Amino acid sequence: MPILFVGGGSRSGKSRHALELARRYGPRKLFLATAQALDGEMSDRIRRHREERGRDFETVEEPFEIGRALQAAEFDCAVVDCLTLWVTNMLLAGRENEMPGILDQLAAVTKPVIAVTNEVGCGIVPDNALARQFRDLAGTINQRAAALAEEAYWMAFGYPVRLK
Repeated sequence: MPILFVGGGSRSGKSRHALELARRYGPRKLFLATAQALDGEMSDRIRRHREERGRDFETVEEPFEIGRALQAAEFDCAVVDCLTLWVTNMLLAGRENEMPGILDQLAAVTKPVIAVTNEVGCGIVPDNALARQFRDLAGTINQRAAALAEEAYWMAFGYPVRLK
């Protein structure tokens, strides 16, 4: 199953590009959202993202079991947005050791999946242990997901740069 990987900085156009790619695969499009509406600001972000992608995507909200959710769904193409929030969810729940197995489940899905992620390692070294653990874990997961992918894109200023 083809995995496409789209990464970049915040507000770089990652989600928009992933949605454009997904629209090429067929009518049944799935958007697997890993965000959790834990406060008003995040609720507003989730609402805006739903409006931006329109009605042609079925949305499934799953903050932890992304592999299992994809295996259970029917779609022509799925967008997982985003791996960075998933890493956060798993880390804060103390489930980071489960992440490699869940990525294996994602790789076993038989339909195209587009994984979106943030690059968090280009800035300064965080000043606290939890933030450093998150940055390192996100970097490891991003490398693993990119290695699984048939195509990988780096988004810069709204433009995709194909890496592989």
